[in-house]
Amino acid sequence: MCGRFTITIDADSLQMAFDLESAPPDWKPRYNVAPTQMVGVIREGPRRLVEWMRWGLVPFWAKDPSVGSQLINARAETAAEKPSFRRAFQAQRCLIPADGFFEWKQEVGQKGPRQPYYFRMRDGRPFAFAGLWERWQPEGAAEPLLSCTILTCAPNTLLAQYHNRMPVLLRGEAMGGWLHGDSRAGLEALLRPYPAEEMTAYAVSRLVNRAGVDTAECIQKVEVSA
Repeated sequence: MCGRFTITIDADSLQMAFDLESAPPDWKPRYNVAPTQMVGVIREGPRRLVEWMRWGLVPFWAKDPSVGSQLINARAETAAEKPSFRRAFQAQRCLIPADGFFEWKQEVGQKGPRQPYYFRMRDGRPFAFAGLWERWQPEGAAEPLLSCTILTCAPNTLLAQYHNRMPVLLRGEAMGGWLHGDSRAGLEALLRPYPAEEMTAYAVSRLVNRAGVDTAECIQKVEVSA
């Protein structure tokens, strides 16, 4: 599962990290990206650019776009076959830039809401979620709705302590392989747990539970009381 994430780098760093032709003029760091919000997406094309899409995939055949709120994630093991994702897996893959994400855990003896934890790379550098995108345009609509979902896989040993799924994380050549791959076997080989030894996690404030809070406080480390 991946239900919140961050992309805290500035526009210049984004352009460099993802080899973009240019960064969006309205780009700004995000510390608490939530489902149904607009997110930056990189898809295959002659120019590598970031486009804005709504997080929560709306299949092209959907009658109502509200279904997207239930499709923020897609299981990597079945995405190639599921009706909601099959077309996108074949020809509409994308990268969703990020530099961290959140999971929640109920601590032993803890009362109240679950404790949020922040996961990122040990080197602090950004990565991409493996994603799928779709175009939904009902009859008579002037503009299509572009939407996306994040693929998830089995957890690595770090994530397994917090959740039974983790997002598929891509770096380096794997990013191009996901965008431009032409065989199902080759694509599915990329959809595996990221090495736990290259990641780290720490507890953060419950401020992140509020989707409207989008400040650096969301990723500041806190102590967890026993």
